[in-house]
Amino acid sequence: MTREQPGDEDVAFKRELTGVVSHLRAFARGLCGRPDLADDLVQETLLKAWAARDRFVPGTSMRAWTFVILRNAYLTEMRRNRFRGDYDETVADRILTAPPGQEGPLHLADMHRALMTLPAERREALLLVGAGGFSYEDAAEICGCAVGTIKSRVARARTALNAMIEEGNLPRRKSGHEDADAEIMRELESLPRGD
Repeated sequence: MTREQPGDEDVAFKRELTGVVSHLRAFARGLCGRPDLADDLVQETLLKAWAARDRFVPGTSMRAWTFVILRNAYLTEMRRNRFRGDYDETVADRILTAPPGQEGPLHLADMHRALMTLPAERREALLLVGAGGFSYEDAAEICGCAVGTIKSRVARARTALNAMIEEGNLPRRKSGHEDADAEIMRELESLPRGD
């Protein structure tokens, strides 16, 4: 049995697809907040992108195209799981612990948990525009909504995060998150700046 040799188009597609994996991981982690689910979403995105490679238009943004696939996979997963009850560490942390009386330093893990308290649409828009470096127009195309809607979602997300910081209402972390801080920083440093 002989295998088909990959064509030049497949090699170029694979190279371009491989180049966006770190962006996909960062976006997936920001959307769902769970590293295990984020990795599953990225894997599913890569499989779907490879299967649909004949529909990719060379010269267009591979990152935007794969972000749409990842976003759709995430939304499908959320619809599937909406009736299943999961343990939510952020909610349990807020309910079961009292915040300290003094102000503490702002940790990256605290900000991550604060991001996770935002409504999904606002968090997604903020991640695309703020962390992903997409323009409002590109983010609107990825989300399938109007540019004004994206601008509104980003503004509301930023306002909510600022209010949490100013009021000291950031979800508190449990000890042992130093590794998470370092891991997130390594991921951010490995991402190239803009496209």
